[in-house]
Amino acid sequence: MLCGSLHVVALVPGYCIRLLGRESTSARASTALDAGKKSQALPFLPYPENLAGYVGDAGFDPFRFSDFAPMDFLREAEIKHGRICMLAWLGFVAVDLGARIYPLPEAYEGLTAVTAHDALVQQGAMSQIFLWCSVFEAISTVSVIQMLYEESGREPGYFGFDPLGFLNGKSEAEVNEMKLKEIKNGRLAMLAFSGVVTQAVLTQGPFPYV
Repeated sequence: MLCGSLHVVALVPGYCIRLLGRESTSARASTALDAGKKSQALPFLPYPENLAGYVGDAGFDPFRFSDFAPMDFLREAEIKHGRICMLAWLGFVAVDLGARIYPLPEAYEGLTAVTAHDALVQQGAMSQIFLWCSVFEAISTVSVIQMLYEESGREPGYFGFDPLGFLNGKSEAEVNEMKLKEIKNGRLAMLAFSGVVTQAVLTQGPFPYV
């Protein structure tokens, strides 16, 4: 089933998800109308018009993904990867600083964050992680589809999860400031996690991997 387009990237029962090619004509047209405006982050490149209005916009889209993929989808992906990497960096470093969950299986004794991967694959723990992550991903995909194609009104990355009430009673400007902090920390975490894994593998040493 192609749903009238060769740009289909995924099929879900009852839905046809077309991420590539959606609104590409209007995106190119809007870019052409304001070709003189430059990116704040990359002043030698034109400003990607579809980034306008999103918290954290610095005009950084050198590969112009926003020209052919829905911005809400891209923002959802950025927030999700940022959140995962914030947790991943903390977890990776915590293991090498001695953090453990007890009782600890004998097979896990003496493992580092780097060597744990192969050991957990052999023990079957990684398969369980993969299974449960897949379940959560499948469930969350429904809300993303509704956001993109059914105009549910959901904001990218929003799951109503605020147990400590950071956003309670906040003005729109204050909420946007909190969103900006999350975006910036998420972007930093994506770079930091890549860096910490690289250093850990190269040095095979404990934190801070020098």
